[in-house]
Amino acid sequence: MLGIDRAVLVQPSVYGIDNRAMLAALKAHPGKFRGVAVVSNNTNDIQDQELEQLHAAGVRGIRCNIVDVADKSAGLPIQNLKSLAERIKPFGWHLELLMHVNEYPNLAKVFEKFPVDLVFGHFGYSHAKHGAHDAGFQGLLDLLKNQQAWVKMTGPYRICDGDLPYSDMRPFNDAVIRANPKQLIWGSDWPHVMVKKKMPHDADLCDLYGDWVTDLSLRKSILVDNPCILYDFPAFHAEQN
Repeated sequence: MLGIDRAVLVQPSVYGIDNRAMLAALKAHPGKFRGVAVVSNNTNDIQDQELEQLHAAGVRGIRCNIVDVADKSAGLPIQNLKSLAERIKPFGWHLELLMHVNEYPNLAKVFEKFPVDLVFGHFGYSHAKHGAHDAGFQGLLDLLKNQQAWVKMTGPYRICDGDLPYSDMRPFNDAVIRANPKQLIWGSDWPHVMVKKKMPHDADLCDLYGDWVTDLSLRKSILVDNPCILYDFPAFHAEQN
């Protein structure tokens, strides 16, 4: 109904490392879907054969949830992340991070020369109240500018207090576009798990994207060209519609 031809399925945290539901969906629509999986935090538990099978199924990245880690006293598990990155690097995968960038003012330094591309969900998941000048968000912009990170323009409703049109998030949208529009992708964040406020309608989110990104060429880049690169989709042609 929304006119979306291809999509990326991201393993939700509630399923842990059991990727079977996502893999079944990838198998059902091999030309239309790519996946981002979740694997064990202990890289020694991951066999090369498992990674090869995930790649053959259409997986192109690994997701790490830093937000819901039970014990944060040890700080960012950067060595574990680097070890995982080294394991997935031969496949050309990226590491997707769900983390509040505002909690890491030295973000750009921490991820300097990281082994693989990084993808940050929800504009960096920094609540609008912290502002676009927050040190952690500015670090994310630095990573964007240096082509070390991608940003998913997703879930504005998760990081501001108001309802549509989520105007508090507009400065974040504009900031990532200024930083590097070639490293941005859009997503609906469907099916909107763990939403504790008014449930967004996906058509409204599409319309909001159109309001925030008015340049037609830029819209296409973010919706089509950029994800083709990041998720290893074949080049998209108009006759596929």
